[in-house]
Amino acid sequence: MKQILIERQGYSEHIERMLDSGMVVALTGQRRVGKSCVMRCISDKYSRDSANNIIYIDMEKTAFADISDYKCLERYVTDRLAADKENYLFIDEVQEISEFERALLSMQSDGTCHIMVTGSNAKMLSGELATRLRGRYMSYHIHGLDYEEFIEFHELPDNDESLDLFLQYGGLPQLRQIGIANTDLVDDYLENVFNTIVLRDIIEHENIRNVSLLRTLVRFVSDNIGKQFSARSIVGMLKAQNTEASANMVLNYLEYLCNAYIIDRVGRYNIHGKKILELGDSFYFEDLGLRNHIVGGNRRFDIEKVMENVVYRHLLRLGYTVYIGLLHKAEIDFVAEKQGSTVYVQVCYMLASEETVEREFGNLKMIKDNHPKYVVSMDKLYGETNSDGIRHIQLRDFLKQKSL
Repeated sequence: MKQILIERQGYSEHIERMLDSGMVVALTGQRRVGKSCVMRCISDKYSRDSANNIIYIDMEKTAFADISDYKCLERYVTDRLAADKENYLFIDEVQEISEFERALLSMQSDGTCHIMVTGSNAKMLSGELATRLRGRYMSYHIHGLDYEEFIEFHELPDNDESLDLFLQYGGLPQLRQIGIANTDLVDDYLENVFNTIVLRDIIEHENIRNVSLLRTLVRFVSDNIGKQFSARSIVGMLKAQNTEASANMVLNYLEYLCNAYIIDRVGRYNIHGKKILELGDSFYFEDLGLRNHIVGGNRRFDIEKVMENVVYRHLLRLGYTVYIGLLHKAEIDFVAEKQGSTVYVQVCYMLASEETVEREFGNLKMIKDNHPKYVVSMDKLYGETNSDGIRHIQLRDFLKQKSL
């Protein structure tokens, strides 16, 4: 069945400007979040101009298996350049080419063509390329579908039932082809994506021998979204389950999971002192569907974890750098910063009691500045209340915000 490409307008316009600037553009992100589709849509658009020559390499297809290293890549591209046209080179999953950075460096230096690549590991643009191409390449992170993209892709109405589906199945674009009503096929697909990421991008790439420990660690993180913990505390948990691991091994495995974009590490920020703290980190998943599949069970019992994860992801989509805030003994769920502006966000399921209202709004009231402050919940009855400059907003409305 032919894949249907739906342009993700929020990405395409910005990335096209980067590409036409002459920079090497690297699209990064977890496998299956839609990097290839974003690049393919841009490639198709440029190919409609007869003044352009498009060279497209998809390293997941056997047709390109002979492009094994940078020399093969240079030969392949050189043979297909058009002297009388504007040349554009697109490479999907470029990390599959040994020492690819040497070819990119050569072509970028010569001005041979405009270059865009995708990759599924944070180490893709490290080492020599990052050093020698400094100032001449830009990395752009592609996330899974946000809520509005989700309902567009699946042709769903904007209502609470669609939000429930989004919170359950997440934002992997391929689910459109499968159909989210086919829950058994969705589960099979999510299991396949997880195994592909773990087996190919982590176990093989990092030469991991203790696969059981890695799976246990992924499950632990998925069950403890947003909680602060240290490597030492995880070692203690593992020991209680008769699993031996060193703190250093745990830290390395967590780093591998972050490098494959399965999870994000989120640090803590002292709001009063305006500085990042060297304390235990928290972790959130790139894709909720994958996280829910890993942890299993019913979302009903961890809805606040899921809500925190989806709010965190939306703040990233809006371009913020996100931290967990600390103010004296109180914790602020998220401190989000972007271009000199700051936003504070608290997340809770329902504002069902005065005690809950006082806790969620009270923590934000202690912050003595004029930056925007939000309480995000599922509570419809509480309405669009604005208390002392703190705005309550229902989750579905929050996920449709284009700016804060």
